[in-house]
Amino acid sequence: MSSLCIQVINPNTTQSMTDTIARAARAAAAPTTEIIAVSPAQGVPSIEGHADEAIAALGVLEQVKRGREQGVDGHIIACFGDPGLLAARELANGPVIGIAEAAMHMATLVATRFSVVTTLPRTLIIARHLVRQYGFTHHCAALHAIDLPVLALEESRGLAQEKVRSRCLQAQREDGCGAIVLGCGGMATLARDLTQELGMPVIDGVGAAVKMVESLVSLGLGTSKYGDLAFPREKKITGAFQHLN
Repeated sequence: MSSLCIQVINPNTTQSMTDTIARAARAAAAPTTEIIAVSPAQGVPSIEGHADEAIAALGVLEQVKRGREQGVDGHIIACFGDPGLLAARELANGPVIGIAEAAMHMATLVATRFSVVTTLPRTLIIARHLVRQYGFTHHCAALHAIDLPVLALEESRGLAQEKVRSRCLQAQREDGCGAIVLGCGGMATLARDLTQELGMPVIDGVGAAVKMVESLVSLGLGTSKYGDLAFPREKKITGAFQHLN
């Protein structure tokens, strides 16, 4: 019987990506940790911009509410933009970890500087905003894009995976970094092989987030309910969002 249950939320609606994320989460989890991988029933098939994130955030909140009602111990938001992270923490008792924040934190524990490899060039701006928000500006050496959409990682040709590998090798040669952060949940299963090939830490935020949730729960730490992360003030939600009541 599991001693810990973690809800892993893929904020987009693509089931194959949810399956990829689930495999990475289970590979990182302790034997006694149960992983429940979910995605919203409505939303966008991939998250590649600010509007996508805004839509996806509502699905994240819906899933966090459902997970809390089911009694999960913690939640992971498995999109590198960490959509809806602070709002999700308002709804949750247990810890809520975004994979970008988790990967960047882990990178600073094993290297003084890290680079990020992500998907489309437009998402570099979002990643840069997160680097600043999380306080890692002086730790981040560079950000790279493979210039392919998120769902290219789900295709069988392997082109996207090879481009990730190529960008990681470029970062290792040129950036002066000691670790590389993979900037998409769909890259999650690539980290172990790339770490072995490059001989340096290549960090997947899904696995990093799993270990963070396990650690926080084992220490008896959940999301603070004091200050801005207290449960939302009670008010009646109407219309299309009334299921969030």
